[in-house]
Amino acid sequence: MKFTVALCQMAGSEDKSTSMKTAEEFAVRAADQGADVVVLPEMWNCPYANEYFRPYAEPADGESVHFMNGLARRLGVYLIGGSIPELDDGRVYNSCFSFDRHGDFLGKHRKAHLFDIDVEGGMRFKESDTLTAGDTATVIETEFGKIGVAICYDVRFPELSRKMALEGARMIILPAAFNMTTGPAHWALTLRARALDNQVYFAACSPARVPGSVYEAYGHSLVADPWGKIIAEADAQEQLLMAEIDTDYVESIRRQLPLLAHRREELY
Repeated sequence: MKFTVALCQMAGSEDKSTSMKTAEEFAVRAADQGADVVVLPEMWNCPYANEYFRPYAEPADGESVHFMNGLARRLGVYLIGGSIPELDDGRVYNSCFSFDRHGDFLGKHRKAHLFDIDVEGGMRFKESDTLTAGDTATVIETEFGKIGVAICYDVRFPELSRKMALEGARMIILPAAFNMTTGPAHWALTLRARALDNQVYFAACSPARVPGSVYEAYGHSLVADPWGKIIAEADAQEQLLMAEIDTDYVESIRRQLPLLAHRREELY
């Protein structure tokens, strides 16, 4: 089975309504070009910095979720809603909401691994100063089979991707905002490795790079296939990235090189 995924590498704004307008424009273009699954980037409606997360946070029935629900329904696409700061019982989560072609809610992933780093000569950032970690792996059901959903730093922990693959995911989607320290060093390498290790398609959607912004994202949204090959990649600027996904190819690769079947569970 084949379908088309579209990654919306958009630049957000400090004005939430402007970000919504940009997201809508990207999604409409994607649908017009035949996308079945449209993906938004991490924190698309909010500047990526601790001081913004709580002021921009919304409950699960808030404005941004209603916007995404309506967009999926109007365009008739699956929408993997990047992530937004979600407010729940006084806590703020980095959450991805997913919807089917009718706008019906498919699932929510809360970023499970918080980005707390202090790179010598690079950047220091502690999401845990503001955000609360999620505690589940997320796999959604679609007409194309199961799709795993994770967020950014989650990709650094191979056990999570493996868990989603073992739960039946043939594709993993990752809204993510690597920075200018980690992006050039690890972005493509890590995404290709997760695709290859689990013999899945791996699609990572970044915000566009905005020099001088509060957080400068690396960009370079990409899709890797189950052989670990990059089949589509953006540059750093705003771009709509399209790729064809073939679930039969996943099964073909798994038959040729049965990595998952060769696991030694008694050892690890």
